[in-house]
Amino acid sequence: MKQIDERTVMFSRMLLKEGTKDYETYYSLHPEHKEVDDQLRAMPNLASPGTAMYNSLTAPIAEADFSIIEQLRPLCEGEVAKEQVGIEPEAATALVKKLMLHYGADEVAITEIKPYHYYSVRGRGEYGRAIETHHKYAIVFTKEMSKDLVNRAPKMSTMIETSDKYLKLGVMGLQLATYLRSIGYASRNHMDGNYLVIAPLVAQDAGLGEIGRHGLLLTPQYGGRQRLGVVTTDLELQADVVKKMNLSDFCDYCGRCIRTCPGKAIPTEKKVINGVLRYQIDQESCYTRWRSLGTDCGICLSSCPISQGVDLALLKKKDYKEIIRQYTEEYPIRPYIKEDYF
Repeated sequence: MKQIDERTVMFSRMLLKEGTKDYETYYSLHPEHKEVDDQLRAMPNLASPGTAMYNSLTAPIAEADFSIIEQLRPLCEGEVAKEQVGIEPEAATALVKKLMLHYGADEVAITEIKPYHYYSVRGRGEYGRAIETHHKYAIVFTKEMSKDLVNRAPKMSTMIETSDKYLKLGVMGLQLATYLRSIGYASRNHMDGNYLVIAPLVAQDAGLGEIGRHGLLLTPQYGGRQRLGVVTTDLELQADVVKKMNLSDFCDYCGRCIRTCPGKAIPTEKKVINGVLRYQIDQESCYTRWRSLGTDCGICLSSCPISQGVDLALLKKKDYKEIIRQYTEEYPIRPYIKEDYF
């Protein structure tokens, strides 16, 4: 699998400013993105007046979380203590997992870093810098998103829940990375807006779940209803064993998110992307819907049967028809018609 250049990711492209060297350079290399990107930048931003879901009282809740996240990003890296405290891989693994659960993570897993886990070039932060230093291990952890708030998608309540979980994951990651550096091991926290790694790929290779049709990690417990944090380190750890969960197979069968996506951004077929046959959403169509709504949408999460809870025995024996039957019996109408919670 080839590495991804973060500059091509929509969030990085939206930071480019007309008239700057980075703007001119990027669109000289990718002229196919210029027209749609300029149109998107002209639209109101997320949580802004003029968007469909804007509320002057509640939109600033999410904005406040993202403001704190922005202030924390510079802490993702730091000085490593010169003196190392010795610890065996088995004991280190147990300690790290116990510590992350103590900090508030719902699940924790570890994988050895592969080159494709990292972006090749930065698109946010130090724009254009090649990422050449890779740590040996990744510790990936999750935080469940409230089913009730996800089911209010695409309203502001869902974005408030998203921002809250990204903030909590960011703090947890900073706690772990800072601790590991203090005992002599190179470590970096990867948090919202300051990732060097692609979190869903790391989580999948750590055995937490499988990437779904919508490009997000699916887990048996929560479907796509969780956010991810990652800490990379050179501390010697033990990688988790990856087991087949049938989640991506269920995605092949289900396709409900295709029908409910308001931006028609979710694909019906797989394509070879970066040397791998997989689904890839149309990020321009998806993000256009975000900007018109003023939230991060989330309808694909709320309409996913796995996100609403599933009998794992049915998943294990691949009884996908029964999973769909139970889901449609419980949710004859799409679950995201609820009013805002906040």
